[in-house]
Amino acid sequence: MADERTERRNNARIAILELANMISVPMSLHAIVRLNVPDTIWQGGANTPLSASQILSRVLPSGDPENLQRLLRMLTSYHVFAEHIINASERRYSLTEIGQTLVTDDDGLSHAAFVLQHHQDALVKAWPLVHEAVADPTVEPFVKANGESAYAYYGKKPEMNELMQRAMSGVSVPIMKAILDGYDGFQGVQRLVDVGGSAGDCMRLIRQKHPTIREGINFDLPEVVAKAPNIPGVTHVGGDMFKSIPAGDAIFMKWVLTTWTDEECKLIMKNCYDSLPVGGKMIACEPVLPIESDSSHRTRALLEGDIFVMTIYRTKGKHRTEEEFHQLGLSIGFPKFRAIYIDHFDTVLEFQK
Repeated sequence: MADERTERRNNARIAILELANMISVPMSLHAIVRLNVPDTIWQGGANTPLSASQILSRVLPSGDPENLQRLLRMLTSYHVFAEHIINASERRYSLTEIGQTLVTDDDGLSHAAFVLQHHQDALVKAWPLVHEAVADPTVEPFVKANGESAYAYYGKKPEMNELMQRAMSGVSVPIMKAILDGYDGFQGVQRLVDVGGSAGDCMRLIRQKHPTIREGINFDLPEVVAKAPNIPGVTHVGGDMFKSIPAGDAIFMKWVLTTWTDEECKLIMKNCYDSLPVGGKMIACEPVLPIESDSSHRTRALLEGDIFVMTIYRTKGKHRTEEEFHQLGLSIGFPKFRAIYIDHFDTVLEFQK
């Protein structure tokens, strides 16, 4: 019995040491993306195991292979890389399925920009202030660290806006493909509005799958749509979703409600409601929290994303449960609601007028 208690205590000490050093994981991931390691190993699908020296010879000949190998070894323990021990002095690395999400595809997209976007200097400065969200929920840690809200800050930094668009494109495409394969709610829609549509990737994919959609409106902040590319059949419209939203027989949004408070969500949803005909649908693609907390990758990703929202965007912006979303819809007047669990991270929430 004493041995069991000792073992539990030892495991607990190891676990807390791992948690205390956890910052090493995202920052190492950030480093290997900046060094272009995933694309270097992948080489068009070859995924040939390479040593740290071989990787650096292709991306940064003056770099330190020992320090790169330290990053690779640590990320191997998180299944980003697979390690191949050649002999006592040489290790080589290939990409796992997780690592391959960081590889640039034929459209120039990957999850790499999402990693970079999450770890920009202004965002990193906010993380030591997370406790402030508990002490005073009226001030976001990002605001405390940078003097203004994240959205205002992005608006003054074109390079941050550009990275945000690339990040959203990189994560949106695989999510949207899963949704379009499993959700039938776009059938019969003639005029579709995408609120917070960024570069228009979601609208482009939806119209490719449903060419009967006659008109697509990609609606976002003026400085965002100013950078959006031309997409046939899609009109980019700048504006403020808290003031008004373009009319459509369906309104789509992805990762919009999760960054706002309940009252702000109600205002956005009311503007959607007012812009829809009777029978029209507001279709939200959002993270939905499980009822119980567990240690699955899905639950951790959802709960970690919730803390990201609290730290960077709104202390009372949050990921919500299915029932919390349902109640928001009822408070606005949407009589019909359904949740469709398709993607591992996001859920389709359909509110019908």
